[in-house]
Amino acid sequence: MRYGVHLCFDGSNFAGWQRQINAISIQQELEDKLSILIKNNVEIVGCGRTDAGVHASNFFAHFDSENTLNTEKITYQWNSLISKDIHIFDIFAVDESWNARFDATKRIYRYYILKQRNPFLSSYSYYIPYDINANEMRNAVSKLVGNHDFTSFAKLHGGQNNGFCNVFFINIIEQNELIVFEICANRFIRNMVRAIVGTMLDIGRGHISCNNITEIMNSCNRNNAGASVPAQGLFLHEVHYENHSFIPTNINNLIFF
Repeated sequence: MRYGVHLCFDGSNFAGWQRQINAISIQQELEDKLSILIKNNVEIVGCGRTDAGVHASNFFAHFDSENTLNTEKITYQWNSLISKDIHIFDIFAVDESWNARFDATKRIYRYYILKQRNPFLSSYSYYIPYDINANEMRNAVSKLVGNHDFTSFAKLHGGQNNGFCNVFFINIIEQNELIVFEICANRFIRNMVRAIVGTMLDIGRGHISCNNITEIMNSCNRNNAGASVPAQGLFLHEVHYENHSFIPTNINNLIFF
């Protein structure tokens, strides 16, 4: 029987979602503890492969079990065993064919930029000690919406088969001392969001003209885009599954964003 999992995590102390040889990952932590509970080795498939230090407000995964599980009981026990940096919202039965990764139709990432030092937010945002022009950034990101090759914003040798992603919208939201960069697409390639944000900050500072963003994207050359921003400001904010009514709704569990 297949089960879906709805969870969130603080990625600060993990080497990303995917299992690593010499570092602890979210996947490993979850699999090791669940295997103890159900007394059987289990593989958990996640909705994406977040990098080291990246967080998730909402994350979905699935696993298979030979036995029918008491999902409420397992949720409680699993939360008791796993790292305090991870929380399981819910475990729920799904169709045997449902896949947390490949059935996701939209993902929304948010990147948090801090304009003023704040010790309570610094671990989950990127502080910039300079003024930026948010309107210039908005003009630039509008040219990234649509189906494009985002190779210029991908990690070199990142393992992606192709760089094409369909970006549905990009918002730049100003909230007091915070700037929230929000992007929604059908898929993301490795390092894409952090490289786009870094390029936008260069545009906001006037180091790159917003008129050059299409040229940068069309070059398919990572060297032409800006430097990637640090991981701690990046959150997988929402994951959407169309035509799957059994999937729980994303919830905003972050009390300070």
